[in-house]
Amino acid sequence: MAIRAQFEGNNEVGVFAKLTNTYCLVGIGGSENFYSVFEGELADTIPVVHASIAGCRIIGRMCVGNRHGLLVPNTTTDQELQHLRNSLPDGVKIYRAEEKLSALGNVIACNDYVALVHPDLDRETEDLLADTLGVEVFRHTVANNTLVGSYTIFSNQGGMVPPKTSFNDLEELSSLLQVPLVAGTVNRGSDVLASGLVVNDWMCVCGHDTTSTEVSVMESVFKLNDQQPSKIQTEMRDSLVDTLT
Repeated sequence: MAIRAQFEGNNEVGVFAKLTNTYCLVGIGGSENFYSVFEGELADTIPVVHASIAGCRIIGRMCVGNRHGLLVPNTTTDQELQHLRNSLPDGVKIYRAEEKLSALGNVIACNDYVALVHPDLDRETEDLLADTLGVEVFRHTVANNTLVGSYTIFSNQGGMVPPKTSFNDLEELSSLLQVPLVAGTVNRGSDVLASGLVVNDWMCVCGHDTTSTEVSVMESVFKLNDQQPSKIQTEMRDSLVDTLT
């Protein structure tokens, strides 16, 4: 399902949260309404960890992670790193990356199997990414944007790219990532997708301004609705036909 939320009146929920299949990070200093959205849905299955990175609460843009691991920038303090290690599941590896492009969430997009990275990312960071997150790494741009972590978002089920992405790019990215991709927006027309929403294999949280059309695109491509709407339509149509005949 897709749920709408705000962080202190801000619709960019992907800036203040990081959601994977084994843990969820949320920035400190938010309202209870924001936290309750995640805790209400996830508390029984995965930990929801309140954290900061490098003293910032924009953790969704500062780190990158999946069910295997988490990479944080080298500006992360020892105290913050220890808090994350204590809070996350035992199987999740956590490392600091010595990377000049320190807002890792802006320059890396990944699911549990593949990662798209900024063309100028350090080779050492690429190797650390592959080892920590267990992913195959591809250097690429999305709709001529090098900030692939901001402009694209994908789970193990599907993904979204900005509307300006060419058809050839869409096909190439889809074959690289091995998931279906669609062009879409969030928060009433924003193409900075990863800032406007977070997603894992069964849940998506997007900003309050996201329209119902945008939500239906998300639920469809991320396979969050288990095809229930079409099933309902089919059953309704069948029952109508039975009634009419």
